[in-house]
Amino acid sequence: MNAVWMQCKAEALRILRNPYYVFWSLMMPILFYVLFTRIFNTGIDNAQEWQAHYLMSMTTFSVMGTAIMTLGIRLVEERSQGWATFMRITPLSDGAYFFAKMMGQTVIHTFSIIVIFAAGAIINGVSLSVQAWLFSYLWILAGSFTFLALGTLIGAMKKVDTASGVSNLLYMVLAISGGMWMPLDTMPQFIQNIGVWLPSYNFGNGAWQIIRGANPEWMNLIVLAGYLVVFVVLSKYIRSKQEVAV
Repeated sequence: MNAVWMQCKAEALRILRNPYYVFWSLMMPILFYVLFTRIFNTGIDNAQEWQAHYLMSMTTFSVMGTAIMTLGIRLVEERSQGWATFMRITPLSDGAYFFAKMMGQTVIHTFSIIVIFAAGAIINGVSLSVQAWLFSYLWILAGSFTFLALGTLIGAMKKVDTASGVSNLLYMVLAISGGMWMPLDTMPQFIQNIGVWLPSYNFGNGAWQIIRGANPEWMNLIVLAGYLVVFVVLSKYIRSKQEVAV
């Protein structure tokens, strides 16, 4: 158990020291938040609701990016550098190693959520009930496991450059088509038709519902759970094939 804890701590520290994480998961979402709540859309009706809505958009955007890109690219790097092979001769099992990675990511997600929530409170004075803050945090943290599973799928790729390109493309497409940058109902109809079935929209929509005093919709839960199962099954299948090939 101590070895798992030490690995979890090491994973969290590695991410915090990564400038890629600092830019994409902290600086960029906060910059977007300032742009779209303080500079643009300043004359929007019900500014307080928009500021809270966009805060949840940027928080889910941040966590989704960390899960997809940071985890996925790091897994490919570790395998290409022989680190994954080295870990197999340590007392830490493959299961414990992946568990430690997931827990390390969860710690980082918690840190990201707190930082961006604090930014919203400081920049725009966003004020929610304690229950809404807590429920939003728990929803975002739980929903992040779907994107962690997607990260492990990307991590099964052979080349770092390929994983980096694919993860960046997926991140941007999911964010835009899922209504994280701008509300989905402002998008063309064909994007709206696709967007409601994407994990990113259902991830964000759960948080948007919470700040309006409602609960996440059942469809949000079903879609996220469905993608989670698909990503996990595909990731395990591909990795088993790779192990056989080796």
